[in-house]
Amino acid sequence: MTVQPRPSILTIEPYVGGESKIPGVNRIIKLSSNEGAFGPPPKAIEAITQAAREAHRYPDGGATALRNAIGAKYGLDPARIVCGNGSDELISHLCLAYGGEGTEVVMSAYGFMMYDIAARYAGSRVLKVAEHDMKADIDGMIAAAAGPRVRIVFITNPNNPTGTLLPSSEIARLRAGLRDDVLLVLDSAYAEYVTEPGYDAGEKLVNAAGNTIMLRTFSKIFGLGGMRVGWGYASPEIIETLNRVRGPFNVAAASQAAAVAALAEEGWEAKSVAHNNEWRGKVVAALEGAGIKVWPSQTNFILVDFGAPERAKAADAALKQRGLIVRAMGGYALPQCLRITIGTAEECQMVIDALTAFANG
Repeated sequence: MTVQPRPSILTIEPYVGGESKIPGVNRIIKLSSNEGAFGPPPKAIEAITQAAREAHRYPDGGATALRNAIGAKYGLDPARIVCGNGSDELISHLCLAYGGEGTEVVMSAYGFMMYDIAARYAGSRVLKVAEHDMKADIDGMIAAAAGPRVRIVFITNPNNPTGTLLPSSEIARLRAGLRDDVLLVLDSAYAEYVTEPGYDAGEKLVNAAGNTIMLRTFSKIFGLGGMRVGWGYASPEIIETLNRVRGPFNVAAASQAAAVAALAEEGWEAKSVAHNNEWRGKVVAALEGAGIKVWPSQTNFILVDFGAPERAKAADAALKQRGLIVRAMGGYALPQCLRITIGTAEECQMVIDALTAFANG
């Protein structure tokens, strides 16, 4: 074959989502993708149904109603918000717009896999900085970003897949330690689950530094992973850049309607956070009581450390025997770990029972 992609494309390992099937098992409990425990809000389901009647119409290319709803919800200027087909789309556009051949992108060693994929797609070299106790090393990231070819730094807070949280002061210190011509991408996909006092999802940092963008998503607490809605908040200049390169109708009409309705679902976030806090605590206590290590988490998932890849594989097999699908972490260079979503009360109890039996077996 004579047609070949750019060499950097061939270095990319395709992203593999969480498993969803187990051969021979009828009832599957999927806890591999950090999806919301309660599914979509009722108003969002109704909005999707209503939008189906207008499926022949193109969506609003500017996502005006959605940006206004986001702005009203979080006290942000809608003109400084851009919406995407999931935050993944915005990540790719940022890498293509600000990176490219001959540039470098910095991320933490256990950062979200899509940063690496999108940067390589753009032709950038990816620099991964080792973590300490499953937390990003801010000093190490600042040092790595000092090189003249670095154009973008990605950080997630709280992080996926580790679940760990850095103080907002550390994120601000990272921004202060970067050159002005380096874009800081702060991915706050799990912001709604954070209960730590003083946490800033990114609004304050963006307002203080024009070379920073905050990314958010409707895929987690709002249960709309299948609708693919993400958004970013940044300076007018960065938003203008993204509006130049994104598709003209990049967020489907049903997705926009569902997201607007989800924001209007009274009590949804409080209910979801309360459930998550209660059952994350119960699962962690039970697993630690059984002698299994669990890393601290401020998200709707936990990173369970079995100490060795073989034991993690055995635990994964034990869970699958009961129809429970979790996420193996070999792709993140954490083969000794499994990432487990906090599901419903029944699902969490099933995880407790399965791993307690495994530990005692």
